[in-house]
Amino acid sequence: MRKILTTSALPYANGSIHLGHLVEYIQTDIWVRYQRLAGNEVHYICADDTHGTPVMLRAEKEGITPEELVDKVHKEHSQDFHDFNISFDNFYSTNSDENKMLSESMYESLKENKKIEIKEIEQFFDEQKNMFLPDRFIKGTCPKCNAKDQYGDSCEVCGTTYNPTDLIDAYSVLSGEKPVRRKTDHYFFKLSECSDFLEQWTQSDTLQTEASNKLQEWFSAGLNDWDISRDAPYFGFEIPGAPGKYFYVWLDAPIGYMASFMNYAKNNELSYDDFWKKGSDAELIHFIGKDILYFHALFWPATLNFSDHRTPSKIFAHGFLTVNGEKMSKSRGTFITARSYIECLKNPEYLRYYYFSKLNDSMEDIDLNLDDFIAKVNSDLVGKLVNIPSRTSGFISKFFNNMIMSSESFQTTEAKNLHGGILKIKDEVMKLFDQRQFSKASRLLISHVESVNEYVNNKEPWVLAKNESNHNEKSALHEICSASLMSFRLLSIYLSPVLPELTGKVAEFFNEEDFLSFDRLINEPISINKYEHLLKRIEQNDIDLMIKKNTQI
Repeated sequence: MRKILTTSALPYANGSIHLGHLVEYIQTDIWVRYQRLAGNEVHYICADDTHGTPVMLRAEKEGITPEELVDKVHKEHSQDFHDFNISFDNFYSTNSDENKMLSESMYESLKENKKIEIKEIEQFFDEQKNMFLPDRFIKGTCPKCNAKDQYGDSCEVCGTTYNPTDLIDAYSVLSGEKPVRRKTDHYFFKLSECSDFLEQWTQSDTLQTEASNKLQEWFSAGLNDWDISRDAPYFGFEIPGAPGKYFYVWLDAPIGYMASFMNYAKNNELSYDDFWKKGSDAELIHFIGKDILYFHALFWPATLNFSDHRTPSKIFAHGFLTVNGEKMSKSRGTFITARSYIECLKNPEYLRYYYFSKLNDSMEDIDLNLDDFIAKVNSDLVGKLVNIPSRTSGFISKFFNNMIMSSESFQTTEAKNLHGGILKIKDEVMKLFDQRQFSKASRLLISHVESVNEYVNNKEPWVLAKNESNHNEKSALHEICSASLMSFRLLSIYLSPVLPELTGKVAEFFNEEDFLSFDRLINEPISINKYEHLLKRIEQNDIDLMIKKNTQI
């Protein structure tokens, strides 16, 4: 049995969850649910990323404290994740006592290991707002590729990271004014001294090949020391012994993984050290977007290693989401919030299944084509999957007192092969889920769903049902419907990490409590309940309403 601690990147407490965010949480959740189904010990934790100037300024604009804002947003995020069946074991906050203690402790360890240095720097200052400007509140032209309107920390076009003062024609996002340079003391983590460790670590099969190749570009350019401090006013944790200086949000945010687990472990009689001390035999798996690879694959393992903690076992990076082939857009209504989706479409499992059918183990972007979304969900889930019990269960209820045959009782080769063939793909399904080859798993499972429907079409149980007085035909009817339903049950177990709500209803249909273990594959039921409609089609009107809700002119 594997012992796994899994995380998704922390959502920022300055806005709502949208469908782009959900690519990651759904991908991670499917993988985590699969690990539970396979019998592994897995803990899935996350937290709101709460610190930084944007949160402070938004709170000021709303006339509330930053603490009140992050509490409000935490409730909103928690509800969104709940409604999309994201099964966190702990969803916490970086603005916590545990995170403060761990951030200070890590900082002191880095100091002891001579990895912290104070440097006088020049930083942009907004004289109109009377404050130093954090990276994300400065924009200008990228010094490498000349892309315009890039933020002060990195270019979204070429991926280069730089100092804000390197930007060409920089301006303040807050006031629009050209900022001035002022000198100030900042605290730096000596990332430049970690190159040997990081080059070895990033080539140790921890990263996807394309991620590892991307990092080589940064090594070639040379690693710069990392500014881990910000000047007041700032919402965050004050650096010990440095009044008016605060930990940069990207220092304490990933430590939020540790803090969330510490909180969870304390409440669930788990050992924190078993997962975070050097030499731990537990796996630490991070799911992230490719845009934060630099932070997770360079800064994070370096700060962990040189503060005497274990490093991640795997970092799985995914691509961005486009909608209808284009970047998400508020003017086109395709910057879709999680809440508007739930309000209009109700069922989160349409989206969970669609992402499942698109995702793989690469960093490729995926596209949510809304016409394809409607067609695929209506075809695969409604027209094929739940079509199986809707076509066959009525005969079991009417003629056989809701009792189904076990697979051992099947007489014909066709019935045995149908059911047995689905059992035989277990190892392949497990491998595809574990390796995050979700689109391949989707195609494999739907091909078997189609085989069951083809079997029903060829056997025409509705014709046999007309001759119920014929013993042989009645026996054949029983086997056909039982083989179809038992095959549907197996496929539902395989799909339960993707469709927990739907397959929970399927378990009830078969008089079972749940499908939470692959052991259920061979523990066969003997009866069914009366079939009730499992899933409705997506309607174009619901999609239109969702787009309208998100359109900003």
